[in-house]
Amino acid sequence: MDPKLLDILVCPLCKSPLLYRKPESELICKADRLAFPIRDGIPIMLEDEARRLPVEEEIS
Repeated sequence: MDPKLLDILVCPLCKSPLLYRKPESELICKADRLAFPIRDGIPIMLEDEARRLPVEEEIS
């Protein structure tokens, strides 16, 4: 994932900064507890494609 792209990407819902989880290939929004997938190097920033993070899953 291009670090420059990570600097400008925000959550499409709340505009919060995103965390990059390289092993899972996901961008995480802590505020909305959503994980946006990255497929073939392209972030899929659609709410319908995002995975809801369970409360017990730690976000770091």
